[in-house]
Amino acid sequence: MGENAQNVGVPLAGLFDWIDRTFPAEDEHAFVASVRDLELLARARWESPFPQRLEPENVLNFEDLPNDLGEALARPQSALVQCAACRRLCVRGEFVSKEKELCAWDFHASAFGKRGPWREGTYETRHFESLLACAYVVPELLDELGVDALLTVGERAQEAAYAVVNSLLENDSGRPHLVVKTIDGLTVLSER
Repeated sequence: MGENAQNVGVPLAGLFDWIDRTFPAEDEHAFVASVRDLELLARARWESPFPQRLEPENVLNFEDLPNDLGEALARPQSALVQCAACRRLCVRGEFVSKEKELCAWDFHASAFGKRGPWREGTYETRHFESLLACAYVVPELLDELGVDALLTVGERAQEAAYAVVNSLLENDSGRPHLVVKTIDGLTVLSER
């Protein structure tokens, strides 16, 4: 968490007990190399400096990692902060509401829930300039809130994107809508 690396020292005599407590076998996201491999490295007194950046070639038995951990290693390093609401770790700057860092769950619940900034009718150009912004929207979290993502449109051709969004809003005027700015462009959300 934050900007600084942290080192943890585990004495060799207690290493395997520590592994059993820290990486339970029933947790599919808890990963550690096989005890046989670790024992071999310990007996050979193998040492290596910690790399500046974790990459697949720096990881012992990379092919044994769960897919999501492998994908995480392929992404650039990000600074983590604690969510202001629930204290979960989240990526700095992805979900900010009222100058507070939030995790995706809390941001979705507050911004896209019943008390969010829903509106009816089309958006004027000035409304597009002050849209709610976040890194991305999560379909599963929207589903829990009873919200549908109707459209995602790139924002490069700004006027054309605004026209497409407003055309959709005109044709579906019976329900409250919310337009959100994401990394991918504009996403139109609708209450069910």
